[in-house]
Amino acid sequence: MKLYFAPRSRATRVRWLLEEIGVPYELARIDLSKKENLSPDYLAIHPLGELPALVDGDLTLLGPMACCLHLTDMFPEKALAPRLGSPERALYYQWLAFVDGVLEPAVLEFYWDAQSSEAPSVGPRSSEELANRQERMVKVLDMIVAGLGGRENIVGTTFTTADIALASILHLANRLMLLTQHPLLVAYVMRHCQGPAVRRAVM
Repeated sequence: MKLYFAPRSRATRVRWLLEEIGVPYELARIDLSKKENLSPDYLAIHPLGELPALVDGDLTLLGPMACCLHLTDMFPEKALAPRLGSPERALYYQWLAFVDGVLEPAVLEFYWDAQSSEAPSVGPRSSEELANRQERMVKVLDMIVAGLGGRENIVGTTFTTADIALASILHLANRLMLLTQHPLLVAYVMRHCQGPAVRRAVM
């Protein structure tokens, strides 16, 4: 397998999962500062120039969620997903969809605001818009706390690919100081983002 990767990108969670699984893979580093993701060679792999892309034999997969679902299913012996047909499997799907469709877009709004404040390209947002966005974020984070229910993992009692997806985005949220009112989520991030697999993934 070959993973197209850049540090501090969405490809990190796929590399983290590969390290958790322990399968050999080739790492193709893409230098975003040099816009290598927009080179003809890479655009032939991902027409939008986004990361990650995973090549597995004749199969090319684009986007972190598709890559993570494929890898998890390819190595069921690693038990990184609950049993098919179980209530836990349904919740696993729910939280993966929540991360992809709700949490990540909400966190990225704050991220891009932080980036634009360093190099402004648009006018400042209204105080009402910022307040509404902050209120929405608190509700999203409260939902995750309720979903954890005091457990160490988001689904059942074992670590799954849903924890990789969730912890990856919450790590960014923590860097953006969005978790100051949610110490349980800070603890969740610290617990899951300090293991040997994730340390290897960010190298």
